[in-house]
Amino acid sequence: MAEFVSIDGARLEYAWHGPPPADAPTLVFLHEGLGSISQWRNFPAELCSRVGCGALVYSRWGHGKSDALTAPHGIRFMHDEATAVLPRLLEVFGIRRPILVGHSDGASIALIHAGSGGDPFAMILEAPHVFVEDVTVTRIAELRDLYRTTDLRTKLGRHHSNVDTLFQYWTDVWLRPEFRGWNIEAYLPEVRCPTLVIQGKQDEYGTHRQVDTLMSALGDRCESIMLDQCGHTPHIDQRAAVAEIMARFIHGLE
Repeated sequence: MAEFVSIDGARLEYAWHGPPPADAPTLVFLHEGLGSISQWRNFPAELCSRVGCGALVYSRWGHGKSDALTAPHGIRFMHDEATAVLPRLLEVFGIRRPILVGHSDGASIALIHAGSGGDPFAMILEAPHVFVEDVTVTRIAELRDLYRTTDLRTKLGRHHSNVDTLFQYWTDVWLRPEFRGWNIEAYLPEVRCPTLVIQGKQDEYGTHRQVDTLMSALGDRCESIMLDQCGHTPHIDQRAAVAEIMARFIHGLE
């Protein structure tokens, strides 16, 4: 059964796994652009059990069973999540040692948070976006066509109460001409925490340039792994390997 927390007037769906924040670090799962709690499947619960951490998993505004969006996304929608919503969630749940586990848009949100005054204990980033690439825009345009012509709407509808609004607002903002200039490289010098980056070699939404940029900016604070036979969702495409890689990284934190 879904549980809910109100953040700045919006009711957000969440789930908690494992020990409370006072007893261990907390993995905070930040889903992809069309993601939700249910699309993580049981990966968060299994990972937190494996490493002895707590885990907060939530669906952002407009996603999953959270309240429906009331207006289209602005081009700084990930910034808003990173600098307003996420800090409030950490405060409400009393999370003092967050390990941000971000996927795609969620990974970008984690980076903005860490680079704009947030202080995560560590970050694990799957398929992060640091800037907009042609391959990303092309794939999202293809996705919009598939939504109209295939059963994609039905599949996504299993995970989202307001799927049409979510899909329209998310694809629209990524495909706006002004969004092509979206870039968060300026935040990277302020990222101080240990960071693990995981990306699939066959990622259909981004290239190795995203990883290379992070490695160059973060230096020895960052470890990266490129996985073969893996697309945009490593924790599903290479579940066992990703769980092992993440667990090793978490166990190695001081």
